[in-house]
Amino acid sequence: MKALVLFSGGVDSTTCLGIAVDKYGAEEVLALSIYYGQKHSKEIEAAEKIAAHYGVKLRTLDLALIFADSDCSLLKGSSAEIPKESYAEQLSETDGAPVSTYVPFRNGLFLSSAASIALSNGCEVIYYGAHSDDAAGNAYPDCSSDFNDAINRAIFIGSGNQLRVEAPFIGLTKAQVVAKGLSLNVPYELTWSCYEGGDVPCGECGTCRDRAAAFRANGIEDPAITKGV
Repeated sequence: MKALVLFSGGVDSTTCLGIAVDKYGAEEVLALSIYYGQKHSKEIEAAEKIAAHYGVKLRTLDLALIFADSDCSLLKGSSAEIPKESYAEQLSETDGAPVSTYVPFRNGLFLSSAASIALSNGCEVIYYGAHSDDAAGNAYPDCSSDFNDAINRAIFIGSGNQLRVEAPFIGLTKAQVVAKGLSLNVPYELTWSCYEGGDVPCGECGTCRDRAAAFRANGIEDPAITKGV
């Protein structure tokens, strides 16, 4: 295979998958979905549907044990409530620290694990969907350009110069990510981003607010809501 896509089943990673399939073809792309102890399985279920849509091979990995001591509000072991404010509102109360939905060093761990799997499958590149809105204000520091440059260099060196990391949206907003995906006919109606695990997205958590705004900026309503996913 040529490319591994770190794949959550959300807007950004699904757009990455669309880019990889468009460039390499479905038979040369491996999608990797990781369970990390989140409070619901909606992301994994969405990933399975989207992988089937594209006809790509999907691998899953369980890393929940690593986060067992974390009080991140996304995780099953946490009693903390998932915030219903925008990221900007949350950051006004963190004094420069990441938001409560930041899973400790998640992207670092995911990309390191993905590197081993990618090398074992002959891949030359790992795609992941970090973008500038997530990095803004240090909300998710493992989505920043500095982090991406560092992890790309580490994986390239550690793989014997065989494997690189590609974050195609690192300098883009979520609205620009959606614009790219719309041009590739990405099946956004199948995606799931909401931090809650209800029958439909809550529309109130930070990620629901962000994706709704991104679709509105492109002149449409969020397909996951309008189609009742």
